[in-house]
Order: sequence, then structure tokens, then C-alpha cells
Amino acid sequence: MGTAPGGGTRGMLGGALRFAAYAYPPNALGYCGPDAAQQLLEQVAAGVDDPDLRRLAKGFEGAWPYLELIAAANRIGDPLDPRVVEAYWVGNGLLDRVTPRLLGDSLETRFRDRVGRSWPRLVDAVPAGAVPHHSFHVFGVYPWLGLLREGRVEEPLHVLDRCRVRWGQVVEVRGAEAVVRSRPLRWDGRRLGLGDAREERALLRLDGRGLAGGVQAGDWCSLHWDWVCERLDRRGLAALRRYTLRQLTVANSTPFPAPAAVLA
Repeated sequence: MGTAPGGGTRGMLGGALRFAAYAYPPNALGYCGPDAAQQLLEQVAAGVDDPDLRRLAKGFEGAWPYLELIAAANRIGDPLDPRVVEAYWVGNGLLDRVTPRLLGDSLETRFRDRVGRSWPRLVDAVPAGAVPHHSFHVFGVYPWLGLLREGRVEEPLHVLDRCRVRWGQVVEVRGAEAVVRSRPLRWDGRRLGLGDAREERALLRLDGRGLAGGVQAGDWCSLHWDWVCERLDRRGLAALRRYTLRQLTVANSTPFPAPAAVLA
């Protein structure tokens, strides 16, 4: 594997498998992508990267255009190149080569008609420092799509927290679950930020199949919805923190913060 600007590829999984490891948790809940959760889990667990898995990846209409954008901006021919996949889900220097104009044009093509009158508020995030990281989509785009407008504040906040890729440290492994210490999102009435660390339970395996391989107490890991997706090394942990906090700052600094659309 090659080395990406600002860091190198990590872990045992290739790009398509790593994409599937992060895409599986929301797919299993029916939130995005093709109806293929069982296949995604089986292929990640078995390490099977084949043309069918790559076909399935293209069916994730939320994530796939970001991969294409990152790849094109960095002159990488394959959107499932491991460096591109890492940039979107975790973060690396490829994100900083996507110019505001490229990001803005991509967002306009995808979302202007869908968000209607809210479009100027969404696009305000681009000059404020948005990059095509998954956390930007969660904090800066998702609320404007009208998917979280019903119910109590606690429910949209829970969805935003689960939908982002977050980091935590494994406290204990209990069979097919891990107890992980992480920091949840917190809404103070004006700004979205991180609350105090607390313990949560996350899945490691289902019917003997998992996404992250061997995980032990003390490991740092990434989580998406109710699953541990992979172990993080120091560089990956630092990148996920940095880009998440950066996109939180962007979301909070725009004249009409996207999180307020569903939390205020």
C-alpha cells in the first residue's frame, strides 16, 4: 500500500473491506445502502474483497460521492483506494486537497434541490472550513435533509451521536460485546460539542462474525452506531479526533448552525 499525505494506510483490511466495515452498522439498521447487511458482515469477517463487494459500495449514495470527490481531487483512480477510504471515515491529508470550490460544486449537485430554501445555510459551511469527512456530512449536511425533525431533542442528538464515527477506549470485553469509554455529543442549547466520557456497550460480533478482529482491554477503537469498526493506532486516533473537532467547529460557527435545525 502507498503512503498518503499526512499519514499512511493502517490495518489489515483493504479499501473495499474497510469501507464495508464502517458502512455495515447503518446498513444493518436499514439507514443507507443496498439491502446487503448479511453479505457485508460475512465478507468483512472473512476478508473477502471481490467485485461484488465493490459493486455494493457504489450503492451507498451518501458516502460514495465523497469517495469519488476525494479520489478525483488527489488524482487517485480508485475511490476505494485504502487512502481514500481512510480519509472519509477516519481522516488524513487527502481531505485538505479537496478545494472549497470542488466541495461546494459537489454539494450543490447532490443537495441543492433536496434541501430547497435551506441550501444557502448548508453551503455556508464550505468557506468556514468544511472537508469531505464523514463528520461533516453528519454535522453539516444530515440535519438539513429533514431526516431528524420529529421527536424530542434527545432522539435527534442520539442519532447524530450514533451516526458519526466516534472513538473510545476498550475497558472490558464481555463475550460478543465490548465496554468502551467514549465521549458522547452534548448540546448546550447553542453549540454542539463533546460531553464527559462515559461507558457504553458496543458489538464485536454477531453470530460469530465481527468487523474489528481481535480487540482487547486498553485498545483504542472507532465506533459507528452500535459496533466497534476497527482498532485505531495513535495516528488514526489523532486524525479522527482532529477532523471531528474541526467539523464541529465549522458546524457551530456558521450563521445558521445545522445542528440547531434539529436540536434547538
